[in-house]
Amino acid sequence: MNLGVYIQVPFCRTKCTYCNFHTGVFSSEIHSPYVNALVREIAEHDALYHAAGVAVDARQCAAVRPVDTVYIGGGTPSLLDPRELRRIMDALRGSFACQLLEVTLEADPETVTREKVAAWRDAGINRVSLGTQSFNDKELSAAGRLHRREDIFGAVAALREGGITNFSFDLIAGLPHQTEASWRDSLRELTALAPNHVSVYMLEIDEGSRLGKEALSGGARYSAGAIPADDAIAEFYEVARRELAGAGYEHYEISNWAKPGARSVHNLKYWRREPYFGIGAGAHSFDAPLRWANAHDPGKYIAALNAGRLPVEQREELTVAQALEEELFVGLRLLEGIDVVSLEARYDASLWRELRQRIDRLAADGFVGWSGGRLRLAPDRIAVSNEVFVELMQ
Repeated sequence: MNLGVYIQVPFCRTKCTYCNFHTGVFSSEIHSPYVNALVREIAEHDALYHAAGVAVDARQCAAVRPVDTVYIGGGTPSLLDPRELRRIMDALRGSFACQLLEVTLEADPETVTREKVAAWRDAGINRVSLGTQSFNDKELSAAGRLHRREDIFGAVAALREGGITNFSFDLIAGLPHQTEASWRDSLRELTALAPNHVSVYMLEIDEGSRLGKEALSGGARYSAGAIPADDAIAEFYEVARRELAGAGYEHYEISNWAKPGARSVHNLKYWRREPYFGIGAGAHSFDAPLRWANAHDPGKYIAALNAGRLPVEQREELTVAQALEEELFVGLRLLEGIDVVSLEARYDASLWRELRQRIDRLAADGFVGWSGGRLRLAPDRIAVSNEVFVELMQ
């Protein structure tokens, strides 16, 4: 299979209240040393992977598997000087056999300028994922976002004028102060701008974020008391499903919609368990049967690469049973479902017995269903898919 490459840039101007990612606010002085480390990891990946114990069989080495997708995420990688992004892309083309179909850059709307777009396109970036989140300024302010509604329109104009017409919007259902009316307004403005791709995420409440910690403790900071109820958030999601379908978007993954032909090629690799290498602090990689991840701290990452080693802090070799469970877990995220006949042919029958019993229970309860030999989430249970996954993995 072809490879995907994920580049992690964990720098932000501010930390959003709902964010539970390993990102942070750093001085721009760290940008250049960090890019130097990224370039070294890319250029020396083969030796670094072997030394770190994550090398794969020589038959599967990167030299014989072209890289066809790149995703530069974070964080806010659009904060980097375009020349640094060009260095990263040049390093990839110089170290991997590249047949690039899709090169995505995550960007916050207020960081997008016509000059940057021209430089991004010149570097080979052909897709931008905009962290839109909402078109309502009150919701954006409460979430700690730096952009406002008008910045979204400015970013879209700059992208289109600069020749990057393939772009995606993110929206979050359940932000503090969000109402059904404001949510419908955001969807209306989104569809009027007609991005190729849309991701809708339901707000997660966990102690890994400031907002989640405050909500779980019953506090009022970060507008925690203004978070919509769970059933309201689920209804917002259902409204999005209807509105986006009406606007011509295909719902192809739990959180993702696309115009015909505009699905995220890179992200499909995750859901299909295809190989990808993660470059940078906190980046995760998968090359069956191995998963591994780099240390999250950018300073430690830079120091390790300067010393000629890759700071792998997690490494796991999946068992066959774990691989089968993953196939089910990630496969059910796709609305096309899972080709169970194909899985049964690739995995020992003994592994199926208990899993099939769980699947049958979920089907009897209406959580999953069968169609043409494929196992799918029931359409009316997509909004509560986590309940299905918990039951399936028990």
